[in-house]
Amino acid sequence: MATYVLVHGLWHGGWCWKKVRSHLQEAGHEVFTPTLTGCGERSHLRSFEIDMNTHVRDIVQVLEFEELHQVILCGHSYSVLVILAVAEAVPERLAHLVALDGPVPANGQSCKDIFSETVAQLEDLAKIQGDDHWVSAPPEWTFGITEKAELGWVKSKLTAIPLKVFETPIIYSNPLAAALPRTYLQCMENPSNEEVN
Repeated sequence: MATYVLVHGLWHGGWCWKKVRSHLQEAGHEVFTPTLTGCGERSHLRSFEIDMNTHVRDIVQVLEFEELHQVILCGHSYSVLVILAVAEAVPERLAHLVALDGPVPANGQSCKDIFSETVAQLEDLAKIQGDDHWVSAPPEWTFGITEKAELGWVKSKLTAIPLKVFETPIIYSNPLAAALPRTYLQCMENPSNEEVN
């Protein structure tokens, strides 16, 4: 059986993997669904200092404190950048990377470089919401969810995210990380046409 660490996208928390976690556990796998600092049930830890490096440390700490090895590390959307940076830090703990519907940056790129127009819109929205540092999800975004009750459940749990996470570049320099097997999954039918989540 395998060990999975599933990392959520923006505005979400570890809670979003609830159904996936149950299915994997029923199949006998070990599953961890950490919540990134400032998100979900950890939203009380909001700080101006939170950036993508904070989120990378969150996942590295889970791997180290839970003494995990041979991990299948999955990141959704924004967290694809997080797992790629985690791989740079601790490739020896990982067996496979799974990028779920997220960007694959070139060396030195950040989310802001990849999605400059969307990030600019979110920065404007943050000002409208009255905060230059944190932004809540645009109310019209559905994250590709078409079932009304499911969307209501998700929207009831969304929390603001720090704009600073968009600015952190990813740097590739570790040959052990580059050698890790990878699977890329792209959702081809996204009725909301949202770029970053």
